[in-house]
Amino acid sequence: MSLSMDKIVVKAVVPPGTPAMAGDFLAARSGLSKSRIKDAMNKGAVWIQRKSGPLKRLRKATALLSPGDRIEMHYDQGLLALAPPRAECLKDEKHYSVWYKPSGLMAQGTMHGDHCSVMRQAEIFFQPRREVFLVHRLDREASGIMLLAHSRDAAARLSELFRENRIKKEYRVEVLGNPAEEGKRSVIELPLDGKTAVTEYEVVAYDPDSNTATAAVTIKTGRLHQIRRHFAMIGHPVIGDPRYGTGNKNTQGMKLIAVSLLFFCPFRKKEVAFTLPSGRR
Repeated sequence: MSLSMDKIVVKAVVPPGTPAMAGDFLAARSGLSKSRIKDAMNKGAVWIQRKSGPLKRLRKATALLSPGDRIEMHYDQGLLALAPPRAECLKDEKHYSVWYKPSGLMAQGTMHGDHCSVMRQAEIFFQPRREVFLVHRLDREASGIMLLAHSRDAAARLSELFRENRIKKEYRVEVLGNPAEEGKRSVIELPLDGKTAVTEYEVVAYDPDSNTATAAVTIKTGRLHQIRRHFAMIGHPVIGDPRYGTGNKNTQGMKLIAVSLLFFCPFRKKEVAFTLPSGRR
């Protein structure tokens, strides 16, 4: 066990003897109250590996442990105390659902928990419960439209569409300065991480008072932080980006929104389009 103020990591193998409940086992090894253990488990900070199986989240404090089970808790009081913004289900297509992810909400959880993720909120939202699979991501600081799959088959089919760039993704960004003539289609073709990266954009408005431009953006590749990095590389960083660019920081959040998805649905056998409601842009 490692302990540092309000951060505790417990990694233990259940010894031979009388089976114990997970909550009691972790309370004895961490010094935390059972109520805190239960809260951490509910929020996804506890993991278990039975025999040679995969490491999975364990949420029930009353779950019985068996000798040889490997159990982990990654307790971070600050993270567990966060009240995440709420995602909104825009469309339920049964095989998959379409969500609005607000800025500040992660796409998926970490070892320290998943209550601040759109995946977990979707798991809780559907009754009866459904499986939830992530097929693409939005940066935590970004907002906008996301797809979540509800079966392994749907996840495989949708992931293939994203991988083969057969889903058209459109974004709206606000950037520092004016990167191009208004209405002109422009392209940024600068490698990222040694790989080809292509970002297309069109400036739809420029505000000289704030020296910022709004651009409609589509990406032909899916590199890490591609839009943010590309605009920073040409000297027009995204407004509010906490990581890339200078002179573009603010207190209102990052101005990058995923506004639409267009693709041929493998289940409905026709082209579908999902667009963010105007009130969410």
